[in-house]
Amino acid sequence: MAIKTVLMIEDDRFIGEMYARSLKKAGYDIDWMIDGNDGLIAARNKPYDLILLDVMLPERRGSDILESLRGGEDLIPHSKVLVLTNFEQDEESRATMEKRADGYLIKAELTPSKLLTIIEKLSK
Repeated sequence: MAIKTVLMIEDDRFIGEMYARSLKKAGYDIDWMIDGNDGLIAARNKPYDLILLDVMLPERRGSDILESLRGGEDLIPHSKVLVLTNFEQDEESRATMEKRADGYLIKAELTPSKLLTIIEKLSK
């Protein structure tokens, strides 16, 4: 599945701007939500090929969003989800998120070019 549309749910404006600029330059159609509630609404209302999901968000945590989208029933069966975080989670919480997501990435280790490479691999 070729990835073309991306929803980024990220409250850090510096990181969000950096990723959004890189993704747009690479040809992706990107929507960016800053809080968890808006992100969840966007994910439910428009089909995205990829969702970049921060863990620590205002209004609603990323883990809650992931549970809502891929919990009991998968509301986004055709969307890939990459969890992005700098938040140190306990092993159980991290393992639960990793089961429901297509990738779990630490933002401090993630450059825009590395993110693009990971997205290209998900497209294959």
